[in-house]
Amino acid sequence: MTISLGHRSQPMATRLMATRLPASPGNIVLWLIAAFHVVLAAMLITALVSVSPAAAADEASCTGRNILDDLKQSDPARYAQAVKEGDAVPNGKGIFWKIEKPGIKPSWLLGSMHVTDPRVLQLPPRTQAAHDAADTIVIESDEILDEKKASAALMMKPELMMFTDGTTIEKLLSHEDYTRLEEGLKQRGIPLSAVSRMRPWMISSVVALPSCEMARKAKGVQFLDQKIATDAVAEGKQVKGLETLSEQLQAMAELPTEFHMKSLIETLELGSKMNDVVETMTDLYLTGDIGMTMPMLKTVSPEGEEEDSDYAAFEQRIILDRNKVMAERAAPILANGNIFMAVGALHLPGEQGVIELLRKQGFTLTAVN
Repeated sequence: MTISLGHRSQPMATRLMATRLPASPGNIVLWLIAAFHVVLAAMLITALVSVSPAAAADEASCTGRNILDDLKQSDPARYAQAVKEGDAVPNGKGIFWKIEKPGIKPSWLLGSMHVTDPRVLQLPPRTQAAHDAADTIVIESDEILDEKKASAALMMKPELMMFTDGTTIEKLLSHEDYTRLEEGLKQRGIPLSAVSRMRPWMISSVVALPSCEMARKAKGVQFLDQKIATDAVAEGKQVKGLETLSEQLQAMAELPTEFHMKSLIETLELGSKMNDVVETMTDLYLTGDIGMTMPMLKTVSPEGEEEDSDYAAFEQRIILDRNKVMAERAAPILANGNIFMAVGALHLPGEQGVIELLRKQGFTLTAVN
């Protein structure tokens, strides 16, 4: 099956149509990771897009089923393979870690999920106690404390978020996909006109999230990282960031437009099935089985050479490069001791994850149940 992008005669649309992008659920795997992985997406959705709480779907519409529970019954062999892959991921078990180094007070590392789900916002007692007792709170970007100010700063680089040459998303999509996008946004209380000039990755970040997530954001519910930082400020603690939102945005913008368009179309095609994937990701997060995230996502994505290539580029720019930045910038802060640090959970595991990178800098990290 192939997809022809664009139904208007425009230079970018012509270039994309010539690419003849294959349709598969492969890249939705990447966009789900991005939607829950980049704090910027969660912040920009509410800061830059006018979402109507009344028009947004209620939370009841976002219930999903755990994909792994279904897979265990329908395909035990594939389920067993996914579990085996998940178990093999270094540091894939646990989202809360103790950081130690001789001569300084212990610090703490929490793998976060950039969502407003009340199950995620409720920190376990020991995690909450570490947050409350810490001298300094470290998050991915402290700019999320003031969304309006951060958004204003980002608008100084509009070319990273929006088309500045007159292109609109309508000119890049077929009539069928354009109609599908319009309906998907309507369900989230967002008029298409509000995002028509946004780059595909921005729009994908909106439609990849369940309606209930959008509805909570529209009502002003903070996502986990925001809540952690806001609570810290209220307690008189210092809050420090490891990245700027501009740096996060630049990383997303550097991925090819063709990749972004393909991901957007596949997100639209998946439709309500997204709720099942999101619910499963949330369940894995709450049980601390982060290493199982990618194996789970692969069960809903056919394997293919192109998808592998897409993921390699995505992983390098959005995950691995940023892991290095986070670990390098966190080390001198952690040297002070008694720090509570929260970064996206998918930054933690793996041989090039933040946990291993901090260990290479002389810290001892131990998972805390």
